[in-house]
Amino acid sequence: MADIQAQPPVQSPAQAPASGQTAPTGEMKATLGLTGLTSNAMALIAPGALMWLTFFIQSTTRNTGPAMWMGIVGAVVLCLSIAVCYAELAKLYPGTGSSYYFAEQAFLSRDRTWRYARISKFIVGWASHLYYWIYPGVMVGTMGILCGYVVGTVWPNFMSASNPGILFMMAIAIFFSFAVAYIAHRGINSSTSINFAINVIQITALVIFSVFAIQYRLHHPPGSVAYQFDSTSGEAYQYEFQTTPVTTPGANGAPATTVDTIVRDANGVPLPKLDAHNLPTPFHISYDEHDAAGNFLAHPSAFSVIRPHDWNWVFVQVTIAILILVGFESVTTMGGEAKNAKRDVPIAVLASLLIQGVVFYFFSYFASNYFLNSGYTMQSAAGSAAPIGDMMVIVGDAIFGQGHGRTFMLVEAFTVFLALIGTALSCINTGARVTYAMGKDREIRGHFGLLHNRNLTPHRAIWTLATISAVIGCVAVSLAFADGGAPSDASIASIPHGILSSFGYTTHDKLAALPNSLLTVTLASNFGTFLLYALSCITCMVAYHKHEKYSLLRHTLIPLFGLLASIACMAFYIIGPYFNFGTPHEPLLALAIAAIWGLYGGFYFLTSGKAEGKTAMLQTKTPAA
Repeated sequence: MADIQAQPPVQSPAQAPASGQTAPTGEMKATLGLTGLTSNAMALIAPGALMWLTFFIQSTTRNTGPAMWMGIVGAVVLCLSIAVCYAELAKLYPGTGSSYYFAEQAFLSRDRTWRYARISKFIVGWASHLYYWIYPGVMVGTMGILCGYVVGTVWPNFMSASNPGILFMMAIAIFFSFAVAYIAHRGINSSTSINFAINVIQITALVIFSVFAIQYRLHHPPGSVAYQFDSTSGEAYQYEFQTTPVTTPGANGAPATTVDTIVRDANGVPLPKLDAHNLPTPFHISYDEHDAAGNFLAHPSAFSVIRPHDWNWVFVQVTIAILILVGFESVTTMGGEAKNAKRDVPIAVLASLLIQGVVFYFFSYFASNYFLNSGYTMQSAAGSAAPIGDMMVIVGDAIFGQGHGRTFMLVEAFTVFLALIGTALSCINTGARVTYAMGKDREIRGHFGLLHNRNLTPHRAIWTLATISAVIGCVAVSLAFADGGAPSDASIASIPHGILSSFGYTTHDKLAALPNSLLTVTLASNFGTFLLYALSCITCMVAYHKHEKYSLLRHTLIPLFGLLASIACMAFYIIGPYFNFGTPHEPLLALAIAAIWGLYGGFYFLTSGKAEGKTAMLQTKTPAA
């Protein structure tokens, strides 16, 4: 076993540093205290950024939307059990590499399992890459959606805010991926300072919005005059919209359909419905739970927000909500850069999750779900690129006056932009360090085990991950508005024409028949997360088996709960679609991606080991660190 703090092997000419660099020392510098460690983990669990993304994804899961808040609770409970395992492992094995390093050390420390040390650490490391290599791609894709939404709001004649241009979002994803990689390449201290400032800004902005959302609901009882949102103009109005019936001929002999379409002026502003006195008819708010077709609209009470509605729905929401909570374990990859790793890393793991998950996510998800009403329903959220942004427009108009909601949203969107930088930065730092640890052990071919001599960062892993993130980000936004989020034909027709704004949008039926690419890559990343967390629970139980500091609660019961919960969530990927819980295409595609990754991993393990002269089972025991 190659100790991750050891000097690197002697370089061959092929391993020589790039131009302008000297040979790397192979050692990371211990500069991070408890605040810095916690700040880096909190940046990855960024409520301001991830809620902007996941509320949209969660709202498109068909009938499971009412259980959104309880899904967050379930995900937090699951993550807390995993966080305890990571904290306990970090006490025993401080170092770079996180669960990859933990697995090796745990199996080496046991007389009956040391032979399995190499294969166990590879399985854990390979599984972690399914999460760490896809997750940044989801974040850069989200940045593309955010920028498209903002551009469409400011320049509606160029871009649709509800359905931004696919090529435009791809361009943003590519640029953002490499821009964040550059910051990560500069060093962990720069990243930490940026993350700390971003945490303060984005949390403050999220709390302000949440307070405004609750205030809006409390000040607008059923029947009162309120705002309704228009997705085309991106504005909220206090009047009923004038509509006209539009009949569309059915395709292939199907009957024609008639839909009420909003009448607009030359600027795309919806015209008001006039009453008997030829005056605009005020919009009166309601909180009906379902429409005539049974689609969920809004929560009639605060209790409705927090109750599960259906436990199967909760499972669906947990499998998505895990995306917004992962990252607490990221700090365990920074043991080599921590001043007091044994003391500070375990605290940072638990503190980051509790602060972001329990304090902020519980509050903000309650506020946004409680806000839903007839002027902006869950169905409205499912058809928008940024439901939280739409809500900000409405509450901004209510608080600051008609027309000022857009300004409020843009200010909040800027904080989301900053939060996405922090999230992507923290994730690339984490993923690159796991890749670096595997490269140091020569479990991954190439030069991933080298550090930049001046910045002491795993630069080769960082730039590789940036490239992968750019590709995945482009895939994520390619069909981000397919399946349950497919826009209507009228919405597609209203998208400004241009290669950057309308390319890729066909018809509602064609998009609805395709899987949602954003949800697919999210679920693939989440499946990798569940798999990694399950393996980490096993690692914790192995590490503390017959250990002098063994605790039944912390080292058996809690890890066992985390293991079973992770397995249950993975199993629901297969079971759920057959019982019509959530969407059927995306979970199965995510499973296919995971299966291909696993099969390739087995092939890679055998071939790379043979090339390095390694056997799958250790022949001699290397003392545990």
